[in-house]
Amino acid sequence: MKREYDFSKGKRGAVVPSEPGKTRITIRLDNEILDHFRKRVHEMGGGNYQTLINEALREHLRRGGIEAAVRRAVRQELKEAGLKRVASA
Repeated sequence: MKREYDFSKGKRGAVVPSEPGKTRITIRLDNEILDHFRKRVHEMGGGNYQTLINEALREHLRRGGIEAAVRRAVRQELKEAGLKRVASA
C-alpha cells in the first residue's frame, strides 16, 4: 500500500453507470418483502431479486392496481358461485 493516494481527480457516484432506462435509487422495503423475492430467486435457481420486484411492480401497474385486482377477484367469485353481477344504484 502507498502511504498516500491522490484522489484529486476522483469522482463521486456509482462505479458502474446505470443501464439506459434505469435509475439508481435508495428505497426502504420491509424485510418480509425482500425475503420473499430472495427466496423466489433461490427457488428459481438464480437471478436477481431486484428484477423480480421490478416485474411485480410492472404487473401491478399493468393490471390497474389493488382496486382492480379486488374487483376481478370478486367478479370471478360471483361467476363461480353462479351469481350475476348486481348493477349499482
